[in-house]
Amino acid sequence: MCATKVRTQNVPQADVSAELDRIDRVILRQLQRDASLSNVALAEKVHLSPPACLRRVERLKRLGLIGQVVALLNPQAVGAGMLVMIGVVLDRSTPESFAEFEKAAAKVSGCMECHVVTGEFDYFMLVRTRDNDSFNRLHAEQLLYLPGVRQVRSFMVLRNVLSTTELPLAV
Repeated sequence: MCATKVRTQNVPQADVSAELDRIDRVILRQLQRDASLSNVALAEKVHLSPPACLRRVERLKRLGLIGQVVALLNPQAVGAGMLVMIGVVLDRSTPESFAEFEKAAAKVSGCMECHVVTGEFDYFMLVRTRDNDSFNRLHAEQLLYLPGVRQVRSFMVLRNVLSTTELPLAV
């Protein structure tokens, strides 16, 4: 199951959603579902001429709403079928310890996401590996050596109930 999607990036400072009209939102919704649509096909779906549709898509890119277009691969097909959520607690809460951890976490094999969070943990990481044995090696060879870590808790995902890349957009 390989799909091409639009991944959005954080838009600096300004909230540009106020500048979007209904057609812009429909375009974004369509591109989130299938960014491989040709401009002609997209224009047809949003009831615009192809040149007008292309101008709008280019404007959405300039505004930073469309960050990049990527192919979403089937994790099982590429040997990354196991998803593990990892909660990390650092031994110190200093800007230096956070920066050092973040730099090292970005190099962890199969790390898909790393988030600073509130509550019991300092970070949550999403890591993909082939299987239990691969995760055990990753844990022993990389996770245990992340700088400033006091505690690592791993949560193996048993079944994916919902996973989407589509952001909610009011039409």
